[in-house]
Amino acid sequence: MTGPTADPRTAAPGRGGGAGWVRTRLRAAPLATLLSAVLVLVSVLLATALPRALDRGADQALRAYLAEQGPAATSLVATAQTARSGDLPAFLDSSLAALRAAVGPGYRLADSGPVYGVRAKDSRSLTGPGLARPSGIAPNLGLLHLPQIASHGRLVEGRWPSGGGEGTVPVALSKSAADSIGATVGSVLEGSSGIASPMGIEVVGLFTPNDPGGVYWSDTATTCLLQACLTWDQKQEKSWWEASALVGPEGIGRLAGWGTRATDFWRLPVDTGALRADRQSEAAEQIASYVAGPTANRLITETGHPDIRITSELPKLLAAAEARRQAAAPLAAIGPAGVAGVALVVFCLAAGLTGDRREAELALLLARGGSRTGVLRRLLGEGVVTVLPAAVLAAGLGVVLLPTPRPVPGLLSAAAVTLAALLAFPVRAFVLLSGPRAAAPRRRLVAELLVLAATAAAVAEVRRRGVAPAGAGLDPLLVAAPLLLALCGGLLLARIQPPLARLAARAAGRGRGLTGFLGLARAARGNSGGARPSVLPLIALLLAVTTGGFGSAVLASVDGARLQAARGDVGGDAHVSAPPREQLTPEFLRAAGALPGIRTSLGVWTDRDALLMSEDLIGTRVRAVVADPAAYAALSAAAGRGRFDPAGLAGGGGADAPVPVLVSGNLAGKGSGGEFRIRVAGGVELRARPVGLVEGTPAEPSVEAAVVVMPAGPVTARVPEAAHPNHWFALGTVDEERLRELVRAHAPAAVAERTFVRTSSAVSAKFAGDPLQKAAGRLFWTSLAAAAGFALLSVLLTLVRAAPERAALLARLRTMGLRPRQGVALLLTESLPQVLVAPLGGALTAVAAIALLGPSLDLTTLVGAPVPAGLGLGLRPVLAQALGLAGLVAVAVLAEAAVNGRRQITTELRAGDRR
Repeated sequence: MTGPTADPRTAAPGRGGGAGWVRTRLRAAPLATLLSAVLVLVSVLLATALPRALDRGADQALRAYLAEQGPAATSLVATAQTARSGDLPAFLDSSLAALRAAVGPGYRLADSGPVYGVRAKDSRSLTGPGLARPSGIAPNLGLLHLPQIASHGRLVEGRWPSGGGEGTVPVALSKSAADSIGATVGSVLEGSSGIASPMGIEVVGLFTPNDPGGVYWSDTATTCLLQACLTWDQKQEKSWWEASALVGPEGIGRLAGWGTRATDFWRLPVDTGALRADRQSEAAEQIASYVAGPTANRLITETGHPDIRITSELPKLLAAAEARRQAAAPLAAIGPAGVAGVALVVFCLAAGLTGDRREAELALLLARGGSRTGVLRRLLGEGVVTVLPAAVLAAGLGVVLLPTPRPVPGLLSAAAVTLAALLAFPVRAFVLLSGPRAAAPRRRLVAELLVLAATAAAVAEVRRRGVAPAGAGLDPLLVAAPLLLALCGGLLLARIQPPLARLAARAAGRGRGLTGFLGLARAARGNSGGARPSVLPLIALLLAVTTGGFGSAVLASVDGARLQAARGDVGGDAHVSAPPREQLTPEFLRAAGALPGIRTSLGVWTDRDALLMSEDLIGTRVRAVVADPAAYAALSAAAGRGRFDPAGLAGGGGADAPVPVLVSGNLAGKGSGGEFRIRVAGGVELRARPVGLVEGTPAEPSVEAAVVVMPAGPVTARVPEAAHPNHWFALGTVDEERLRELVRAHAPAAVAERTFVRTSSAVSAKFAGDPLQKAAGRLFWTSLAAAAGFALLSVLLTLVRAAPERAALLARLRTMGLRPRQGVALLLTESLPQVLVAPLGGALTAVAAIALLGPSLDLTTLVGAPVPAGLGLGLRPVLAQALGLAGLVAVAVLAEAAVNGRRQITTELRAGDRR
């Protein structure tokens, strides 16, 4: 008699012939092997790509956030008092070399290079013929030295300054500044300070910058160098020019005499494009050391400046960026966590399908002398051949398609998924080979109670303490709580669905047809030919719908909160503000109010220099807002700023009657006897009677500002100037560019240039343009699509698992007279209740997650502006996810039922078939 190892298909595992046995088994089911490899390929690719996408999004968000702050805020700035003797230019360069050499390895300087030089502390008033004096005041001039000016500017007339050790100091002005103050090449001007002897300067050259918008000219030391600045004194109502000029190397020693003292400065821009989110803390520590730590102490000796002072906004900016990333991390992780949960369910289903198909084979191997360890070792060999090549290929694709300098998270995630795929079937086989166990219902009940207890504890803890504070890392409870709720919902649905199906079967049994009763009866049993109830597909669908609905609610709440924050910032959907001492023309007000999409609009007059006077408030400056009460109350309600009842501002029409007003909280109770006087329009005094409080208002969103809101009727009757609005507000869909065109068409060019135009859509788009928010949104939608795909696959696997038994059942019923159409109806009646109830349960679970966890979420980081904590309970995004997935599942069930319901009898009924 031939031994059991003669045939590799029936070889006892553990006694040799392993390679041939694995090869034979894979060839026996090529389609199943291919599908397993594809499943592993997709799963590992997602596992590799999602962490890398998250890492890339964090890097882009960090760099974009720092780039928005500008080069001045992202630079290392060193200042020191200028030496009084020696080779000052050489000393300046050697100090720069020491500063650059001390830069740490965690960050680097930008290629745009440093900006450094010497500047006089104060400016001097110039005297000389031909100078511009806008209000009879001579221009002020500051002096500085920039060693690299020849590389960043070009002469248009004259020469670069040189010499000037004694007598008149040669200087160079920008062409624009010289034209503004009225200086030309050859002008000899005298600068006086009032506390030092006069000093003369001679304009020897005019220059223009090579790149006016470049980083080199963004330094505050170069302010008013390229263009003279027109300074306005509001109290004196006078203006004058402020300008800066350049001196040569020999003139550095004269700067202290011009400005009472001179200061060396070095600005070293940091390359924000090279910073990484995962090394952000390291870079922050090194920059902090450079600014005020061991490195800063060492630089005192290395630069030779005992008074050197280094400052930078970068430590604060990096801390803020880290807080933003930590605040967005839990919300960004919910989607990938949902994908992981659904994928794990799919692996278990695939292992169960394979175990059912090969259960008889595994039992035969044990019966013929194989050991359980040997069988499992051979099954692992099958998995290695199938899983590892697909996993390696997927991981390689993820690395190539999403390059990032941080490979570890993606590779660890890929390794975890590979291990799960590799062990899923061997673990299932181990359970099958262990034989039936007693008290299975009791173990299931204990497991379900443990899941319920863990869910209750997670939800209670999140509600008690809220989301983990910024800097505490990823909050595992917030990520796990929606998944645990979905798991509880799936287990509960698996418990209540069979009784409900039995009730429906009883109701159907009272009818005339048997198709509905038979299908519902089989659905009530929850099995297919003795297979165990299909709890895993329910859990997969609930995980997908719950995480998708919860994430969609988060994004919908972010969009709504962003628009409301933009409205509050703008004061409505559109705001046009005239320059100081100017008004909006009636033609503009009529044309703007007639724009398409405008629902309501109103003109408002404000006075920023109004004075509130009483016994305890003498000359307090407030902002007076004069508007129609009803229209302004509607605007305030829509903008969410300073809601009030317009009825309170009624009255006050008499010439001597006090005007009813609303006051901000910081003015409450300050008036003597409940009344005060308010001076507006430069001198008109009105008696005012406060009738309520407002916390912010569309014309002044700040809750800290002192505001008085006044009704238009009684005020304009006594203050004619208030009848001409200098602000315009509107609600509705507004095109900002078209609004700007109206401003240019109805105002002089000088006034239109200074008119302030804002719309809520533009501000909201600016909030939404944050790369951190975009990365979180992209990651969520990608995760949602992947979770839906895996959930659909779980349904298909369940259908495939039950397909042979159902096909045989239909064939037997066909011999009894069942028509093909009735067979399709039978399959639909059996399958659809199970797979369509799951999305509904998922929607309910998502709503529960929003209600339970929503109050703990702070969306400020994702919105881009401070907003109240909490999620809006919007059913639309949840229903969209549930109905979309339900539609996909229904199509899959219909297709499978149409195929199985029309198979031929002879194909299924064969002698010896045990299905």
